[in-house]
Amino acid sequence: MLKKPELLAPAGDEERLEAALLYGADAVYLGGQHFGMRAGPENFSPDGLRRAVALAHQKGVKVYLTCNTLPRQGELAALPAFLAEAAEAGVDAFIIADLGVMEAARQAAPQVALHVSTQLGVVNAATATALYKMGASRVVLARELSLEEIASIRWETPPQLELEAFVHGAMCMSVSGRCLLSQYLAGRDPNRGDCAQPCRWRYRLEEESAPGVYHEIGEIPGRGSYLLNAGDLRMIEHIGALAAAGVGSFKIEGRAKSVYYAAAVTNAYRIAIDRWAAAPDEPCPDWLVGETEAVSHRPYTTGFYFGQPRQFTESGQYLQSCQVAAVAERWADGRLWCRMKNRLREGEELELLLPGRAPLALPVADLRDGAGEPIREAIHPHMAFSLRCEEPAPRGAILRRRLEGALHR
Repeated sequence: MLKKPELLAPAGDEERLEAALLYGADAVYLGGQHFGMRAGPENFSPDGLRRAVALAHQKGVKVYLTCNTLPRQGELAALPAFLAEAAEAGVDAFIIADLGVMEAARQAAPQVALHVSTQLGVVNAATATALYKMGASRVVLARELSLEEIASIRWETPPQLELEAFVHGAMCMSVSGRCLLSQYLAGRDPNRGDCAQPCRWRYRLEEESAPGVYHEIGEIPGRGSYLLNAGDLRMIEHIGALAAAGVGSFKIEGRAKSVYYAAAVTNAYRIAIDRWAAAPDEPCPDWLVGETEAVSHRPYTTGFYFGQPRQFTESGQYLQSCQVAAVAERWADGRLWCRMKNRLREGEELELLLPGRAPLALPVADLRDGAGEPIREAIHPHMAFSLRCEEPAPRGAILRRRLEGALHR
């Protein structure tokens, strides 16, 4: 019988960490204030990291710290202290993309497990085995591998070596994230967490002898082409195939994504993995696939797992079908107390996103302000309010509304 895989969720800050923990992550990955590949999120200060580890461990969840930039020569002196401080905070593993950082971690924090980042581009068993001999307990496989190749790597590597792979989220036009487009075109180094995402820009072709005359690259006359635009990865319907290939940790991309994304996608994959473990032959239900449609995303593909993915040259837009209305703070005596995120009105229909189950339809009824006075609508940002709700809901549970096929960039 196949082992139940780990669900590894992103945590860009404390709020997103709490969402991942609430909605069922087995482990989270996050970054400190240095040496991490995401400069956009708030990330974690040394004190914040200690709090994060304590909270996660209290819930039986592991914490993996990203140390996956490629440090320049002038940064190396600060590396040992950073690693030692993270080890003291109690992180369970470092995610590393550089052999020098790997050796520094072995010296500064020998008790912390070493996970080799997808940025190192592991595409064969020889490399995976060599890294294992150097001290790695896990490799995060390159995103360009098929399931057949992963199964072959699993067969030819030590069984003690764990294999991790991405199952959901953004993909980019590079080898496992190692790209220089942003550095050349925007002066922002993607290998230091500061990607400007030029692969999402729209391009047209200009010939040197005819300046100002633009030639179309794609299929939309007059509009140019998003010729480098990759779709988003989604493998929620293929849990069994991933597990059968030997993937032991399912990684969700998205430390820079919203709290709602962290909550909804983690919840969907938590349910999918648990359903597969209980009934491996049952297909993923449509409503669960629909949960991945309910977050902001580009058109989905299965990446390279089943062959060459298609590119989406027609548009660089995201698809969005839901909007967060509020976040629950407490439930008592048939009422749910919340903090407003977007305006809501008495009588409208919301959905309550509960851990481990399908969303619950929740009409906005008996709406009251923070003082308990009846109101017709909640209109002020971060306003406290309550509404009738017979179903108990935990702190941090999300209330959302459905949109009518909205698009946004």
